[in-house]
Amino acid sequence: MPYRQVPFVAGEYFHLVNRGNLKCEIFKDDKDRARFMFYLLYFQSLKSINNIGFHTKNFLQTNDFGISDKETKEITDNQIVKIIAFSLMPNHFHILVQSAVDNGVSIYMQKVLNGYTKYFNAKYQQSGHLFQGPFRAVHVKDNEQLLCTSAYIHLNPMEIGQQGKETKYRWSSFGDFVGQNRWDRLLDSSIILEQIKENGDDYQKWVEESGAKEIKDKDDELDFE
Repeated sequence: MPYRQVPFVAGEYFHLVNRGNLKCEIFKDDKDRARFMFYLLYFQSLKSINNIGFHTKNFLQTNDFGISDKETKEITDNQIVKIIAFSLMPNHFHILVQSAVDNGVSIYMQKVLNGYTKYFNAKYQQSGHLFQGPFRAVHVKDNEQLLCTSAYIHLNPMEIGQQGKETKYRWSSFGDFVGQNRWDRLLDSSIILEQIKENGDDYQKWVEESGAKEIKDKDDELDFE
């Protein structure tokens, strides 16, 4: 594996991206999306959770994974990363995280990507690499970049026909920012929302007015599309 030039230092923020090998779809249906979102949210610590299939099925039926408050607290009390924002697209994903411990991002992404690849290959009876290679990580260097990255992530679904409906997109955290946070401490939006509130702005309005231009700029930065 090539040397990664971005050190995952505790306390720093990172924009994480990966896409399917040869740009293939990594999510074929809602079961896949629910499965990946479970990994994304509940692999923030080293704690193991059993019966993941049951929990994802429960989410699709009730919009709740059915993890107990005790288990959730064990995760959030022992995080290796903190999830700030996310969005799942047909052939790629975006996650904004803060590393809670040194190298926590690498450990977290290994758990998420390896776990999902095993699930996907077993379900679709295939083998080999699901993702195009090592995930990409952009170090977020200041508050302005942090805010703009959240806007970019939350507006990404406009590229798949969700323009004007981004806050309703189930596989993104945008709705959790502007309404009730489905994930409580598993999704820490405070670093973003507190800054927007201090400036007297509404987050959704701010994203729609100042965030749209970030789509092309961020795509160019990531050399992604």
